[in-house]
Amino acid sequence: MSALDKALAEISKRIGEFQGKTAQAGFFPGTAYPDGTPVAYVAAIQEYGAGKTPPRHPIRSAIEQYKSQWRDDLGRGVKAVIEGSVTSEAVLQQVGGAMASDIQTSISEVTDPPLSPITVMLRGMRRNDPGLVVTGKTVGEAAQRVADGETNYGASDKPLIDSGLLLASVTHKVGDSE
Repeated sequence: MSALDKALAEISKRIGEFQGKTAQAGFFPGTAYPDGTPVAYVAAIQEYGAGKTPPRHPIRSAIEQYKSQWRDDLGRGVKAVIEGSVTSEAVLQQVGGAMASDIQTSISEVTDPPLSPITVMLRGMRRNDPGLVVTGKTVGEAAQRVADGETNYGASDKPLIDSGLLLASVTHKVGDSE
């Protein structure tokens, strides 16, 4: 085998390390709110909307804003793998980590559509009484407090950051393509 054939075989082997591998970022099974509600379920509701909850689409916004950067990072990584300076696993970990970080940035930037004054009031009521269980009756009480012009106890009106768990639960994984 010639030196060129050996070099091409080595390059092919290195590129082949990517075969069947993927980097994914988002919300994976296993993380839940204290009441047992899966974080991925809440993230899907925030992404697509449900009932009176409007879609806020932080994941789709991140993809739209950062996909070309992720593609460029992957391209540079493939080149580095071909050169033998890094492994495909390292490249995919780096790209997956960047994806997760960018999704977190997107979540933290969401301001629209705004939360309803009743939702903000409920946040304030929970801040004032951490053991508060939100029921239909509680929502009615919050609506009345809003109508009466009562304070919301300084609660944040920023969507998607109430407990911080949604933001903290964004992660990534590298593994076999499914």
